[in-house]
Amino acid sequence: MSSLSTPASHRADHGGPGPLLVILDPAAKQADGESVRVAKDVLCGGADVKVALPESPSELDRVLSHRGRRRPVVIGADPALQRVLQALHRQRELGTDPVGVVPVGRPVATGALRALGVPVEPVAAARAVLAGTPRKLDLLVDDGGGVVLAEVRIAPLRPGDGLSRSGGLRSLWAKFAAAEQGKSSVNGPVVELRVEADGRLLADLHQRVRLLRVAPADGVLELTLRLDGHTHRHRVASLTVTGRHFGYEADGAPVGPVRARTWTVHAGAWELMLPAG
Repeated sequence: MSSLSTPASHRADHGGPGPLLVILDPAAKQADGESVRVAKDVLCGGADVKVALPESPSELDRVLSHRGRRRPVVIGADPALQRVLQALHRQRELGTDPVGVVPVGRPVATGALRALGVPVEPVAAARAVLAGTPRKLDLLVDDGGGVVLAEVRIAPLRPGDGLSRSGGLRSLWAKFAAAEQGKSSVNGPVVELRVEADGRLLADLHQRVRLLRVAPADGVLELTLRLDGHTHRHRVASLTVTGRHFGYEADGAPVGPVRARTWTVHAGAWELMLPAG
């Protein structure tokens, strides 16, 4: 288990960003060690910084629960920020302090961060952490304790979909879902789901779902549902999906298979440091 490491600390001037806990995702160092080094240099040059490299969920919980007054800053891709927000949500600490993030990883792994307005370049992102403006954001939370930054997407695999958007082999849930759910039709594959929003039935198992997408927006869920050539859009407070077995993508990362999942939106649940103005 890695312990909290303390590099040469740089005390911020009066009125500065305050002390920071920089949570470094081990995958970020492997993906782009130079960007990690640059981000750490900028952050350490402008604040009192401690760096942690948690290697398990339990270690991440421990590091966050003992952070004191230090504001959490993530160096890594979308999943790294997801894990931190999920841990803060479990600890009932979500929204206590603004969170900063420096994206490090391949473009497909940082799409949610870019969509939220986080600068891609490490120096600009680190400066936003130090001198940016906190912005309140909504968060999708599911009944399994997971959190989603940008969107949930359910769509059946087409024949030949052997690669995920990250370029690697699709996980077992995707292969299983394709075998169990993928149906052939002249309009492409479909998936059999029961979709309910705010207690109202939107699609039943006998209908052919070609796409389901949900994203947080202005305190509600924006739902896009494509059924047999017709696209329906709804703004709802909660969404429940059930099916035989289905997998889904949360911010591009595969989850499942599951038999049922409910998502709700937590309006203004957290704050993200973004460039001023």
